[in-house]
Amino acid sequence: MKHSILAIIASVLLSSVPGGAQQRKISPALAGAAPNETVQVIVHYRNPPTLGRHLKTISGGGFIKADLGMINSGAYAVPGSNLSKIAADPEVMFVSQDHPVHSLLDLTAAAVNAPAAWWLYGLDGSGIGVAVIDSGISHVEDLRTGGFVRDSRIVYRENFIDAHSSADFFGHGEHVSGIIAGDGQDSKCEQCFRTFRGIAPGAKLIDLRVLDSEGTGSDSSVIAAIQRAIQLKDTYNIRVINISLGHPVIESYQTDPICQAVELAWQAGIVVVVAAGNDGRDNTFENNGYGTIYAPGNDPYVITVGAMKTMGTPQRSDDRIASYSSKGPTVVDHIVKPDIVAPGNLVVSLLAPHGTLEQNYPANLVPLSYFQWNASNAPSANYFTLSGTSMATPVVSGAAALLLEAHPELTPDQIKARLMLTAYKTFPESSVAYDPTTGQSFTSYYDAFTVGAGYLDIQAALLDNHVFAGAANSPAVSYTPASDNQPATIALICGSNTICSGSASAAISGSATALDEAISGTQSIWSSQSIWSSQSIWSSQSIWSSQSIWSSQSIWSSQSIWSSQSIWSTSVVEPPQAMLVRILGEH
Repeated sequence: MKHSILAIIASVLLSSVPGGAQQRKISPALAGAAPNETVQVIVHYRNPPTLGRHLKTISGGGFIKADLGMINSGAYAVPGSNLSKIAADPEVMFVSQDHPVHSLLDLTAAAVNAPAAWWLYGLDGSGIGVAVIDSGISHVEDLRTGGFVRDSRIVYRENFIDAHSSADFFGHGEHVSGIIAGDGQDSKCEQCFRTFRGIAPGAKLIDLRVLDSEGTGSDSSVIAAIQRAIQLKDTYNIRVINISLGHPVIESYQTDPICQAVELAWQAGIVVVVAAGNDGRDNTFENNGYGTIYAPGNDPYVITVGAMKTMGTPQRSDDRIASYSSKGPTVVDHIVKPDIVAPGNLVVSLLAPHGTLEQNYPANLVPLSYFQWNASNAPSANYFTLSGTSMATPVVSGAAALLLEAHPELTPDQIKARLMLTAYKTFPESSVAYDPTTGQSFTSYYDAFTVGAGYLDIQAALLDNHVFAGAANSPAVSYTPASDNQPATIALICGSNTICSGSASAAISGSATALDEAISGTQSIWSSQSIWSSQSIWSSQSIWSSQSIWSSQSIWSSQSIWSSQSIWSTSVVEPPQAMLVRILGEH
């Protein structure tokens, strides 16, 4: 019932920025560090750090890992006993954990109307550079240019984690790159009846490797890669960054270093597309997957992407949300996320030869019979199946590249606004996914915290001609419980100078909310230039409708998911089942 969902969302919304550790200058993720423990930190300063500043920070022991001057920061390994001393420095603004980041693991093009861009508009992303911050990219046939001489479209490569090649030893970055820009060359033959073509098959790729052969890395490596993408923006016309990785939200996006980095890329004119996360099934604390968006997907600037299932058909009418796709609102800041959804389940894309994923999951190798007539079931040497919001994210990155090829004058905010406004918004009220391995069923509701503005539609975005002024920051939402005969209220909070105009609040009562009427009526909270107007970015079945999580059957819990025993506790290790969801997907 809806009341259980309301209780879940209330637990997120009532988790205001915690006092104690969050009010101090040390991230709560570092609160339990032992004095003799070496901790990985990112220190944010008031000004760009000098050599003297770096030396002062490590004067109590440790070493510098990276100068992150772009965000007035440095990455260090220091003893836990030195944290208080570092935070006491008046030049230090905040000390964050240098979180480990993990990759987030697949008819895709048909579901989002990509063929319309190729065949009707002649677009393929040519001339647009897409930076792939991931586990590397290997040189394969599908990532070469057309013509008699097929040169690689990987125009720049750099490794930020070790001295080895930037080739993909894990298998994740290769798969992501194929979704963005593979041209399907290895699935074109006389016997082939299916071609695995990426969304923008003419785009250039900038390979920035930050994940090792096990799919792990660190914030500082990702930030360094983002810095490099900004530096190389004009050289390779980098207009899009794809980040199919992340870590659980520990602090506000306003202090999280990786969020600061993606904002700087956005402000430099680069569209940043980020995976929502794969924890939508997590009900450890009866949250039903709400409040599980990963960082930097919690940042209001970026385009955060959730995963849909194509259900094995090219039409979108039967598509459903993947139950593992993480849901908003975001922890701490309560930002309405994801922004949009795209196909991400059981996606076939490029195989990194001899990568860790191939070795560990040979069943995910695509048989030749899957795309060739009269072929055997022997595995293809070129293609692999993966699932997750990691696979949905490059679909949106490819879409952004197509729009930028057609309209290079558009800003990141205008790209985000156009994609969200034109997203397909027809969904059922709910759907159920069944996991035969565990016998569990997972019910998903199609509210704005699950599907955002809707399902990516590239053709609709290309047909649209709205050019919005202002930032397209995702709004925040708040909840005030009932007290002193006053009803409980909800409020949508817009930032200053954003497309979202003003703010609104409404009592939760009756069969529908006042916000539902406000969006479509004369008291609209959105300006006439807004994507949130009567052409609402959210459909009538969205967060505001009588069928949504804000129904009159609300039971708002005061229990916060932010606690020492919460799902974001630093002692929690992701169970193997979650990785199976990422790798195998669901039907």
